Amino acid sequence: MTHPELVRLRGSIDNLDSALIYLLAERFKVTQQVGELKATVGLPPADPDREAQQIARLRQLAKDANLDPEFAEKFLNFIVSEVVRHHQRIAREAG
Repeated sequence: MTHPELVRLRGSIDNLDSALIYLLAERFKVTQQVGELKATVGLPPADPDREAQQIARLRQLAKDANLDPEFAEKFLNFIVSEVVRHHQRIAREAG
């Protein structure tokens, strides 16, 4: 028999996971638009200065939220690498 508190906590985790997926989907919809704009105006797929600013900003947010900033940085680096990969594909397709 599963403890009722464990069931409740797991339900909260499931809800949070669902919210994360929907938020990531929304983020990637916007980054898709950024990639299309970059391709249209001839900007490179990656923007290292912007990425560095975002990493610094998210590390601070992580600290403020009592989340390990190293974890937050790894998570953002993973997301950014996917975004850049998508932007490179969009740029190739735009010719």
